[in-house]
Amino acid sequence: MWIVLGIASAIFLGMYDVSKKHALQHNAVLPVLFFSSIFGAAAILPFLLLSQLAPDVMLGSKFYIPSLSLAGHLNVLAKSALITIAWLMSFCALRNLPISVMSPISAFGPVWTLLGAILLFHENPSLVQFLGITVIMVSYVWLSIVGKNEGIIFYKNKWILYALIATILGAASAMYDKQMIQRWEYSPLSLQTWFTIYIVPLMGIVMLVFWWPRRKIFTPFRWRWSIILIGVMLLVADYLYFNALSYKGSLVGMLITIRCSYIVISLVAGGIIFKEAQLSRKAFAICGILMGVFLIFLSK
Repeated sequence: MWIVLGIASAIFLGMYDVSKKHALQHNAVLPVLFFSSIFGAAAILPFLLLSQLAPDVMLGSKFYIPSLSLAGHLNVLAKSALITIAWLMSFCALRNLPISVMSPISAFGPVWTLLGAILLFHENPSLVQFLGITVIMVSYVWLSIVGKNEGIIFYKNKWILYALIATILGAASAMYDKQMIQRWEYSPLSLQTWFTIYIVPLMGIVMLVFWWPRRKIFTPFRWRWSIILIGVMLLVADYLYFNALSYKGSLVGMLITIRCSYIVISLVAGGIIFKEAQLSRKAFAICGILMGVFLIFLSK
């Protein structure tokens, strides 16, 4: 069942990725992040209030949100701070890179997650897993060649660096999720709820400090309906992911691997909606990345 939930999460993650690209076109990054976070928190807040004020009504349902201890709140706040930094770098990179280049870089997350699983959770990668990593690396070499034809030189482009750092931070967050849910036995919905709420003031502080005082010299903020979709699609994708992670025997490395199949949706959107160039050549690299992801998945 956790595999099915992971696949469903990947579908919503793909729609989240497309919504981000649409909202960020010629738009200010920080306000988009902030307002999309507000809509995500607003969607989940009624369930939190009902769980606290009328627990008898919510108890036993799939949307009951148990309370967290002080230590639990501090751990979730730390995760929120980590993701805030990752989102800032990811959104800045996405605004300045084609989605068909950005999404495969994000899909490199399973490799970092696998390395984290080896170091922190003592998982032993198989020969098939290493083969999968090799296929992914070769695909990235090809993608860098294609990107160079669009003026995107991987080792010189700072947005590529931003995207890579964001991916590494995302993998670290995935390791932290497993620690909190499987070892510390936090409720998946409690983790998601408080993470979604804490991200709002953190993003608000960042926006007020870095964007608001210099908003007149930066890219102006334009409202788009896709800003709402960013918060809602991420909420659904994370709900499915955290529930999958709560299943006994579920593997965080495999879940992250499955979720990264969202790049297929991003590739199609890049061609149909955003009219990006060289999609046929990029598709070859993306097929290689998916093949590597699939090998990592099959290894378990």
